[in-house]
Amino acid sequence: MTSTLNLMKLCVGCDSPVELEEWQKSRWAGGPARHVTRMWPKREAELLNGGSIYWVFKGVMQARQPLLGLEEVEGEDGIRRCALILGPGLVRTAAVPRRPFQGWRYLNAADVPPDLPAGRGQEPSLPPEIARALAEMGLR
Repeated sequence: MTSTLNLMKLCVGCDSPVELEEWQKSRWAGGPARHVTRMWPKREAELLNGGSIYWVFKGVMQARQPLLGLEEVEGEDGIRRCALILGPGLVRTAAVPRRPFQGWRYLNAADVPPDLPAGRGQEPSLPPEIARALAEMGLR
């Protein structure tokens, strides 16, 4: 049986889960959101076995989106890339501080933060410095 694996990615260009969700809605007009990355994940079967992409905003992991599929796309420069096909909407998670990194990283199921209870996901995000400080203290 294949285990579940997730990806972790810095969100560049959006400062909060709300901002990312609004951008995706305006960009993809009701269809599934896509995020194009340079590298194709070698552990595709594990990712597509219920995995998600966990988004890091200004040093704090705060949301996830289910991974629905992977598609090969060719960039304007002729280089083949991987499009991550994402489920609709973001699921807010407990805030977890993360150091900067490039690209994406695998994230084992044991290392993912819990989803916030229903209703809390609609709350506005805390400012990143406060969310990071609370997470470092173990208060999510």
